[in-house]
Amino acid sequence: MNNFNFFSDYLIATLRLAVPLAFAALGGLYSERAGVLNIALEGMLLTGAFTAAATFYIGNPWLGILASLIAGGLVGLLHAVLCVTLRVDQLVSGLAINLVAAGLTSFLARLLFSGSSTQQLPGIGAITIPGLANIPLIGPLLFQSDFLVYLLFILVILTTYILFKTSFGLTLRAVGESPKAADTAGISVAFVRYIAVVISGCLASLGGAYLTLVQVRFFAEGMSAGKGFIAIAALIFGRWHPIGSALACLLFGATEALQLRIQALGANIPYQFLVMLPYAIALLALVGLAGKSTPPKALGTPYFGKNHQPH
Repeated sequence: MNNFNFFSDYLIATLRLAVPLAFAALGGLYSERAGVLNIALEGMLLTGAFTAAATFYIGNPWLGILASLIAGGLVGLLHAVLCVTLRVDQLVSGLAINLVAAGLTSFLARLLFSGSSTQQLPGIGAITIPGLANIPLIGPLLFQSDFLVYLLFILVILTTYILFKTSFGLTLRAVGESPKAADTAGISVAFVRYIAVVISGCLASLGGAYLTLVQVRFFAEGMSAGKGFIAIAALIFGRWHPIGSALACLLFGATEALQLRIQALGANIPYQFLVMLPYAIALLALVGLAGKSTPPKALGTPYFGKNHQPH
């Protein structure tokens, strides 16, 4: 029975640790399927986490989720302006946003929380589905979770449907594969990319909101801790597919949950090695798929339009 409880707790921890990664990966999916490289997922996660943490003063986590959506959308809009309109190098734009988000959230957190960013925040409780929550193993995992987890399940299914069964999804993929052909067909490449990158920011910010309102219930400087980059690895590992990327996030979540449990057991292993385990797994996953995972053909390439080709 103890082993069963240990395994059940491990699965629950895996899901909780995978949720922010999955939100960020879904966000990156929209952006990169439209051809815009989104290294800024880390900054979007951190922005969402900080904005949701502002609920310490208003006492309403639901307003925090809404505020994080708006803030993430604005960061996505900034990335779109830099990459689509100004045609800044997409990698440079993403890294710049990450650096600005890290510095700005740290500065504002010290002002907002009077030097202490570890004050307990009002969080979101679990929503128990009667009957189903009592199913052994699966019940506590799938039917006794919070609103954001249920929302994530819906978004993975919805994104899969949108990408592969709707005209918007076809347009999005066409812009990411061949923007010139899409432009010739009368599609506004810039408009589609703007929409995709703003959606990307909104979804990634939900991952940050989950961190502060569910997972830890306080804000700490730099608390995204590389999760945005792991989400990018999951996106590549999942071959830019919603379900594949979500499963890859579960793999990385399972790895992080494992290292936490090994530390708790007091194993004679340097904790630095355990902490780097999820990142090592992400690196190995990328190395293993180096020649197998094919990104959208126009990913990272700015589009100048039929009448505005670069000289």
